[in-house]
Amino acid sequence: MKTIPACLIVVLLAGCAAKPVEPAWRANAAGALDSFTDAYLKGDSAIAATEFARARAEMSSTGRFDLVAHAELVRCAVYTASLVVGQCGGFAALAPDASAAERAYAAYLAGQWQGLDTALLPPQHQPIARGTGGLAAVADPLARLVAAGAMLQAGRIAPPDIALATDTASAQGWRRPLLMWLGAAEQRAVALGDSAELARIRRRIAIASAR
Repeated sequence: MKTIPACLIVVLLAGCAAKPVEPAWRANAAGALDSFTDAYLKGDSAIAATEFARARAEMSSTGRFDLVAHAELVRCAVYTASLVVGQCGGFAALAPDASAAERAYAAYLAGQWQGLDTALLPPQHQPIARGTGGLAAVADPLARLVAAGAMLQAGRIAPPDIALATDTASAQGWRRPLLMWLGAAEQRAVALGDSAELARIRRRIAIASAR
């Protein structure tokens, strides 16, 4: 059996030692944010709160404004997708030290599109804010719901968009946004006096609300 020359062993060991080690906080924070998002969209509030606190603590350990602001914007985006508005105070406290792109995204989520520099937004949201692309063009389901929530806040949503947002939440099994978007559809049916559609929507709400 061939033996590996001692000099080659030294080189191999040196290569392993030189390989950078991923900081534990990074993986921990990413996993906790993913768990928060999944739990919140499914309607598991207690788990969502625990996981978000864990993610924020991991990012806070770095003392970096941008990382903590990122966590808060993720939470705000998930809230926006679920039509939970006015709950982004965590980012507001960090806004003075946030980047221009982060502040632009926060404004987009809040429906504050007047004078917004759309070039600073994530690529999938730029056409939405510019009015040059439709909701159906947003491929990622969560990004589509975030865009829909932002459109609603900006007063730029149409009935087909509400239906698409409802269908998107339904397809993913995301109970919380589904119920909220069904609620938006319910309000529209009431305003139109469409009793048949109203009854159908309320039957769906009853099904989605069952545990």
